[in-house]
Amino acid sequence: MAALQQSAITFQTKSSPATRVSGKLLAPKTVRLSFRQHLIPQNPKTRYETVGKTRTGGGGGGAAGTKMADSASACYATALADVAKSNQTLEATNADLDKIEKIFNEPLVYNYFVNPTIGEEKKREIVDDIVKTSSLQPHVAYFLNILVDMKRIELIKEIVKEFEILYNKITDTELAVVTSVVKLESQHLAQIAKGVQRLTGAKNVRIKTELDPSLIAGFTIKYGSLGSKLIDMSMKKQLADITTQLDFSDITIPV
Repeated sequence: MAALQQSAITFQTKSSPATRVSGKLLAPKTVRLSFRQHLIPQNPKTRYETVGKTRTGGGGGGAAGTKMADSASACYATALADVAKSNQTLEATNADLDKIEKIFNEPLVYNYFVNPTIGEEKKREIVDDIVKTSSLQPHVAYFLNILVDMKRIELIKEIVKEFEILYNKITDTELAVVTSVVKLESQHLAQIAKGVQRLTGAKNVRIKTELDPSLIAGFTIKYGSLGSKLIDMSMKKQLADITTQLDFSDITIPV
């Protein structure tokens, strides 16, 4: 959050472009080549150039354009995952993308990067600030700069989602999104993780938390492919039924 606030301030206080020191931010040449092999097609007129035009163009883009954009996001995510695996930084890269997700979920940040009237150099300056304040790894920094240079930064949210799917598959991790009225204590989240693990048989369970005052009381758990399974403990009757199933009897639900 501190990084996000600093980035937002930077948008208003940045002056003329400064000289970039690539040595601190760019990955070694071998990493650069690895990215380029995955991200840049041999024919520059192929899908990566077409995706953005299809998504932003009016008229008949529709579902086909969205599908191509999803395909591009998956390709970028796969390239990043491959580099992370080769560098043995998969866990750290996943943590970096968590930071990036929070930053780009801020409308001020996302709208700045997708604004076509702002030049790439200024956007790269903000990337530099994000990298420094969030302590991102060099190959993640370089990846963000690639998205800016190739005018694909608007795909960042979809790329994060695709990377998360890949990470969970590689590490046999089940993602559970816990939504509650107030923040749950860590011991309660640990108990929820154990319950989800018993249900899914996954080696690992990763918990993401969200707040939703409209639940009034209790919490919900989404897990499975794309959050397809839902456990709703926001109503007292459902709480009594599911507590027995998942052994949540010792969790105190904030009201």
